[in-house]
Amino acid sequence: MRRLKWIIALPIAALVLVTAGTWTYIHILSSDAPAPLALQGSVSDSASAGTPTTAATPAGQPAATAAPASFDGTWTATSGSQAGYRVNEVLFGQSTEAVGRTSNVDGALTIAGAKIETADISVDLAAVTSDKSQRDSQFRGRIMDVRDYPTATFKLTQPIDLGTLPADGATVTVPATGQLTLHGTTKTVTTTITAKRTGGTIEVNGTIPVVFADYKIPNPSFGPATTENHGEIEFLVAFTKSDR
Repeated sequence: MRRLKWIIALPIAALVLVTAGTWTYIHILSSDAPAPLALQGSVSDSASAGTPTTAATPAGQPAATAAPASFDGTWTATSGSQAGYRVNEVLFGQSTEAVGRTSNVDGALTIAGAKIETADISVDLAAVTSDKSQRDSQFRGRIMDVRDYPTATFKLTQPIDLGTLPADGATVTVPATGQLTLHGTTKTVTTTITAKRTGGTIEVNGTIPVVFADYKIPNPSFGPATTENHGEIEFLVAFTKSDR
């Protein structure tokens, strides 16, 4: 009987220790997930939704440049741009957020009058990293298969009418419709973007929800870590005018 009690007690004790250790690692030893990508606090434009908020400036954000003589023309993504993913993750019953990002973002948009006529953004998925090397290996291999599908892209399919160009330091929030390509699958999506102009730099910020199965992406769950069947893409892309 005593031996039977030990046989029953040992796995229970092991489970308690693992759970306690996981809680300690996630909530005490491990660093918090980075805050969502967001614009710095700014003056609200008449077309903006809600009130302005203050957010941390992303690392590597470029210094503001002087406003060009004309805003019409092509604007290209700068080194201050970032994009990545955010997924809710559960490890031994403890909830956390998995976040991966890269600054390897290319893109361009064209402006004519108060309209964004075209926009193309490309993200190097092989350069996306998180705070866990094991997660990154899974992301690049089994999940996103970056050898066959090295980039994620978004292409605007409908012009965005801003009404008027936002004043310096103001934000404007508008819907954007385009084609999102992930893992070799392209789908039309509509999301809300917030844009802000500071001098000669235009920053575009937003998120795109993604259901993994819609893009034939394997569920990221592996080992003791489980995730939901969806996540979101975060982006903060800074543009400067190509021909000033």
